[in-house]
Amino acid sequence: MDALTHAVEAYIGNSTTPGTRKNALDAVRLIFENLDTAYKDGKNIEARRNMLRASYFAGCAFTKSYVGYVHAIAHSLGGKYNVPHGLANAVILPMVLETYGDSITHKLRNLAVTAGLCDKHEDDKTAAQMFIDAVKDMKKRFGIGEHIPEIQETDIPELAHYADKEANPLYPVPVLMDAGELETLYYRLMPPVSNS
Repeated sequence: MDALTHAVEAYIGNSTTPGTRKNALDAVRLIFENLDTAYKDGKNIEARRNMLRASYFAGCAFTKSYVGYVHAIAHSLGGKYNVPHGLANAVILPMVLETYGDSITHKLRNLAVTAGLCDKHEDDKTAAQMFIDAVKDMKKRFGIGEHIPEIQETDIPELAHYADKEANPLYPVPVLMDAGELETLYYRLMPPVSNS
């Protein structure tokens, strides 16, 4: 899921090259073709080899084209609470993609086509939602939840401040957000308060 986040954030950002776009697309294709198999059968060397290649391609993409708010938020959670980085990325990825909205629908359509979720004739908005839904489904299959239970409400302004400082101006994100807007994402990541 970390490699998928690397590939997706590199691809949807505003600092891509033909080479990084190809690397990101190759990574996404390999991940969608192999991750479930590697997850279910750790002895499947071919699937694991392909996942290693996917991780490499995703690394090549984001090393040159950077990442975005998914990583900035994940880094703040790792630094403050030791939340595992790949887990944080997986939880956060669909939420941030939805937050970017229409600014990335065409790019998400390309990712959906590459992932084999639809054909190239699908309209941007439908295909983009297919990709986001596929990531959500992947999370469910792997037992990855929607929340980060470690988040303390009193820490949210500090966390948002650090994520803002990391992402802006370093990352070429599709939509610029300030610390106040990022705070709303942290609140969404908190588990719902039970009334019991």
